[in-house]
Amino acid sequence: MMRHTNSWTDRIRVARVIARLNIGGPAIHTILLTAGLDPARFESLLITGVEAEHEGNMLDLAAAKGVQPLVIPDLGREISPWRDLRTLWMLYRLFRRWRPSIVHTHTAKAGTVGRLAAWLAGVPIVIHTFHGHVFHGYFGPQKTRAFIYIEWVLARLSDRIVTVSEGQRTELAGYGIAPLDKIAVVPLGFELDELFHCQPHRGELRAELGLAADTPLVGIVARLTAVKNHHLFLKAARLIAQEEPGTRFLVVGDGELRDELETRTRELGLEEQVLFLGWRSDMPRIYADLDVVALTSRNEGTPVSLIEGMAAGVPVVSTAVGGVPDIVADGVCGYLVPPDDAAALARAIVALLRDKEKAQAMGQAGRQVVKARFSAERLIGDVERLYIQLLSEKG
Repeated sequence: MMRHTNSWTDRIRVARVIARLNIGGPAIHTILLTAGLDPARFESLLITGVEAEHEGNMLDLAAAKGVQPLVIPDLGREISPWRDLRTLWMLYRLFRRWRPSIVHTHTAKAGTVGRLAAWLAGVPIVIHTFHGHVFHGYFGPQKTRAFIYIEWVLARLSDRIVTVSEGQRTELAGYGIAPLDKIAVVPLGFELDELFHCQPHRGELRAELGLAADTPLVGIVARLTAVKNHHLFLKAARLIAQEEPGTRFLVVGDGELRDELETRTRELGLEEQVLFLGWRSDMPRIYADLDVVALTSRNEGTPVSLIEGMAAGVPVVSTAVGGVPDIVADGVCGYLVPPDDAAALARAIVALLRDKEKAQAMGQAGRQVVKARFSAERLIGDVERLYIQLLSEKG
């Protein structure tokens, strides 16, 4: 199979492939990398599919960063053998024509067709980033084993596997996807300045919603999808409302489960307490008014909402799953609780609502953690060093 590379006197071509730019960490990550890599050394191309209904997208961020994605519609989430073969062929032809030195894939479907196309096209360096995984909390045992086997095969076509947390690296090695020495950890990075300085917005959201200035607000920011387990949030909300009746609960985000969750809210008698806000573009205003940021996922990579909440100085309460413990030190920046334990979740949130001094201290501790670990500059520097290292190893 023919292999090809660019001369070191030329810019290094990087093709970045992601299934879709739906609202969330992977889209932000890929846009910041595409825009931020040193243009004197790298020439970047971002390839993406189309978002599903209710997911929202990050195209405004891409435009603001001067990134024009190449759209292959069938690269989107839904699996279809014929469309996926067509996407594989289109990516193969693109890689043969554009001749990237590096193909870096993100998200599961893009990781499958993107790595196969790169291998067939003889791309010198192939990298895949796991932002999360589907090895628990999504499917039954048989389907899960099939996905693990597919990822095991694809890892053999990859020069490096990247995870966004140390916990996720250990998980993937434990599943046998790849040995630890083939898995690198590159934490996410974000532009967080607006969140670090969001306090002047405090009170604006409460005023918009017609709430008193001292109304306790607990928010969850996440796609309305099964793995985020909003049903647990609603169960906890009912328990919290019994202890702190004035509390209001904000559900920020959208997704395929919205109708189901709104119905469940009415069944629990919480229609006055729980407010569904949909996707919002004014997140600094949202976080500025929250007293607690909650997350109830069954599985996570690195949850953006916790990082954003901590940047805004808000204490967090989350299920202790996936990469969450790598971000949240229990009892320092918030509390970690077992998955599917509504009572534990409610107790932790009530404790923060009742102890303002502790909540403020935890919020400030979280802000310092985020400042040190999750800047966009650090992300870009880490990835540039990884690319140069792999190219050097290839000679």
